Amino acid sequence: MAGAALVTGAGSGIGRAIALKLAVGGDTVTVNDLSAERAEAVADEIRAAGGRAVAVAGDVSSEADAAAIHRAAVTAHGEVTLLVNNAGIAHQALFENLEVGDFDRMFAVHVRGTFLMTKAVLPAMLEAGAGVIVNVASQLGQIGGVELVHYSGAKAAIIGMTKALAREVSARGVRVNAVAPGPINTPLVMQLSEEWRAAKRAGLPLGRFGEPEEVAATVAFLASPAASLFVGQTLGPNSGDVML
Repeated sequence: MAGAALVTGAGSGIGRAIALKLAVGGDTVTVNDLSAERAEAVADEIRAAGGRAVAVAGDVSSEADAAAIHRAAVTAHGEVTLLVNNAGIAHQALFENLEVGDFDRMFAVHVRGTFLMTKAVLPAMLEAGAGVIVNVASQLGQIGGVELVHYSGAKAAIIGMTKALAREVSARGVRVNAVAPGPINTPLVMQLSEEWRAAKRAGLPLGRFGEPEEVAATVAFLASPAASLFVGQTLGPNSGDVML
């Protein structure tokens, strides 16, 4: 059943693939990105394919921006029925070299951003007794990553938030789940060193990084009625890096 989707960090990579996938499925899509140009480009792709989309620039870690993103989504397509918290950043450094600012920014975008956007859409979902929230975490939130302590910690926090919120709101009609992708061929992963990527690829049972479209398919499933029994779960399109 088509709904009104809001996808954060949708100007490239996994977020772009999710926005396009949801639009093909009939959802109206609010495309958020820090860059207005990137967001508009993805919205244009959706409209060119016959879908309905609006682009909204904004920083999800900002309370004012998060509220503005939500308002724009509601104005364009009505109350949000599907929120995909995908916005994220990457930064690589040994723990001993991490600056406080690096740590704070990582948690601001990933954790505070997820909190603020969820806080914005949840009241209407609870009032309607229906809604879906999908949080994009990472397999590094489950197993950790060398030179990525702050990133791994932020993604682990998202997984914990997903489980806790699902326990609060599932009986009230709102399903909350997460996806924890492994390394995916995205601009964000390409920011990591070639040495890191080569070592990671060599250790994957599948022997390759994933593609954004493969993660988007998992998100689309969790958003669909076919996933009606999935609450508080973390699905792992991760090339076998984590096996549960």
